[in-house]
Amino acid sequence: MSATRILEGLGRIYIGLLLAFLYLPIVIMALMSFNVSPFYQLPFEWTTKWYENLSRNTQLLAATWNSLEIAVITTVISTLLGTAASLALFRYEFRGKKVLQALLFPPIAIPWLITGTAMLIFFFGIGIGRGLHAILLGHVALALPYVIVVVSARLQTFAPELEEAARSLGANQWQVTTRVTLPWIMPGVIAGALFAFAVSFDQFVVSYFLSTPGQATLPVEIYAAIRKGFTPEINAVSTIIIAVSMGLMLVTARFFRFGGEK
Repeated sequence: MSATRILEGLGRIYIGLLLAFLYLPIVIMALMSFNVSPFYQLPFEWTTKWYENLSRNTQLLAATWNSLEIAVITTVISTLLGTAASLALFRYEFRGKKVLQALLFPPIAIPWLITGTAMLIFFFGIGIGRGLHAILLGHVALALPYVIVVVSARLQTFAPELEEAARSLGANQWQVTTRVTLPWIMPGVIAGALFAFAVSFDQFVVSYFLSTPGQATLPVEIYAAIRKGFTPEINAVSTIIIAVSMGLMLVTARFFRFGGEK
């Protein structure tokens, strides 16, 4: 057996172990959401009672809707502002541009614990306080750099000569943006929007600091539920979220060809 085939086999084993490490806990969690035992006891007995209980769990459902609402609004605002900022950084030269671009990365790198604490102090200092409105502002601030970085990376593959050609043919700035630039960068815009949604929906630390009793997001509510006593209803809502998220990712990847033409 040649060394190349040995390395190829080891590579496949490594990838298989890596995928198992990533996905096996998720598969087990999804299976246990259909297990009759609330303590993961075996043998496995099929049931849907945890999903039925979830439909009557008003706190968990309210937190889920809060997370969805905030995540959707955050995605819309961050995508619009981030795309506009990326276009401005791409088209125009101005003093402090390099500094502004460099300042996009610290909010991504700074631990969210520090960011959450800073936001809590700042929002109380200027009178915003805590609540869903504060969570929304915090999530937009966290998601915006991701959108700008992703869309700007897509713009690096765009040829400015295409915009100049469109202007020479009589197109105004709005027509150039909507008919030439946006179609080209749309995969980057969609990817940035997905990042923004994921950052917002999955955000725990900032939501924990800025939430108030009765206005928690899903991660905060799950944390509180686990502290009081774990229930398989958490498995049920997590399984639903994973299924919907994976479905959206597959549909988006299919129509925008993130994997290329093949």
